[in-house]
Amino acid sequence: MLKTQNAAVTPAPRDRRGRALRDLRISVTDRCNFRCVYCMPKAVFGKDYQFLDRKDILTFEEIARAARIFTGLGVEKVRLTGGEPLVRRNLEHLIGLLSSIPGLDLTLTTNGSTLKHKARALKDAGLRRVTVSLDALDDAVFRRMNDVEFPVAKVLEGIEAAAAAGLAPVKINMVVKRGENENDILPMARFFRGSGHVLRFIEYMDVGHTNGWRMNDVVSAREIVSMIDREFPLEQIDPNYTGEVAERWRYRDGSGEIGVIASVTQAFCRDCTRARLSTEGKLFTCLFATSGHDLRALLRGGATDDEIRESIAAIWTRRDDRYSEIRTSQTAKLEKIEMSYIGG
Repeated sequence: MLKTQNAAVTPAPRDRRGRALRDLRISVTDRCNFRCVYCMPKAVFGKDYQFLDRKDILTFEEIARAARIFTGLGVEKVRLTGGEPLVRRNLEHLIGLLSSIPGLDLTLTTNGSTLKHKARALKDAGLRRVTVSLDALDDAVFRRMNDVEFPVAKVLEGIEAAAAAGLAPVKINMVVKRGENENDILPMARFFRGSGHVLRFIEYMDVGHTNGWRMNDVVSAREIVSMIDREFPLEQIDPNYTGEVAERWRYRDGSGEIGVIASVTQAFCRDCTRARLSTEGKLFTCLFATSGHDLRALLRGGATDDEIRESIAAIWTRRDDRYSEIRTSQTAKLEKIEMSYIGG
């Protein structure tokens, strides 16, 4: 039987660089129905790839319990990720459990492939917002990047369904890889400008060790902003909160805003307040980590909430991660945890 209790909130821990714990990303599955070239290339994640066994992944009740414990350490926002979170059955049940946690900002990142059919149920279960990954408007480019011949039109339908259901503002994330989709930067900006959605461009990163990352493949945030600014003048605006990873820019004519996430060329480690919980219950303190800390053993081994909370606080207090500040061609070769396992 799970041991839970209503204990007093533990003082919010700070890591060795003075960063608080505010955001938790929870990967609910290591599976995905896409094979994006920068995340789950088919050469590695083919038909014979062994995904986690069902008994090894956290149950919804275990995830909800962990989330409640994290809120006692200062976590204010939980984002559900994957893999592709919507391929996990009955995800609405988990959202219902999490949405009952007082004051928690609950969001989800999806590739949008099934969002048209699930948006209303997700909203009704208590989800507040969604972020949709969309790497191109050009259908041929998009199909090539997702590598399963999935059409862009269906993702666009999912975005509109999410907005209609009240999961707004919808954020759209575009990972930009040179030689793949940089020609879609301006078409994406033109399409979503004035839509009420927030388009964000993400520098291609060396997450994991199977995507063949090279610095030459990175289209910098500076290049992206300059490209858009020449057609639609931009001005920079303040972040919504401390630790926000996206640098915000708004159109000077008032037709909305864009964001750029520049983990490679403009490291923001100093403000990072994120922890990540993997599908099988390992705690990672950095997106570029090479190892994690086993919380599943505590969740299933009879530990009380206080004991788990103290363990998490101790892990966070020892944290000194700053990978993006020290990135080199050599660190890029490290066998880091795959993004499909830890969540982006």
